[in-house]
Amino acid sequence: MPAIPSGTLASPNSGVRPRLAAKLADMIPGAAVVAVGFTDPVTQWPHAYARAADAAGRPVQLSPVGRRVVARWVVRAYPDADWTRPHVLDLTTGQLALAPVRGR
Repeated sequence: MPAIPSGTLASPNSGVRPRLAAKLADMIPGAAVVAVGFTDPVTQWPHAYARAADAAGRPVQLSPVGRRVVARWVVRAYPDADWTRPHVLDLTTGQLALAPVRGR
C-alpha cells in the first residue's frame, strides 16, 4: 500500500474536523459556513438541521436530506459541543463556535 503524504485530505495525520470542513466545502459549492442545531424554528419538535451560507451571509441551497446529513456529520465530529444551542462551523478553518443569538 503506498504511503499517503502528510497534509492531504486523506492523511491519517490530519484530524477529522478539518477534513470534514474541507469535504463539506466541496459538497456545498459557495458555502463558507454551516449553522447546525437541534431547535429549527420552522418545526415544532427538535431534530438535527443545518443551514449553509456564503461569505456574505447569503443562504446556500441544501436539500432536506442534505440538511439532515450535514447536521449529523457535524454533530458526530464535535460530540463535546453543547448541542442545546446552535453552532456555526467555519468551512475554511474547521472551527466550531456558538451561533450568535438573533433578536438581541
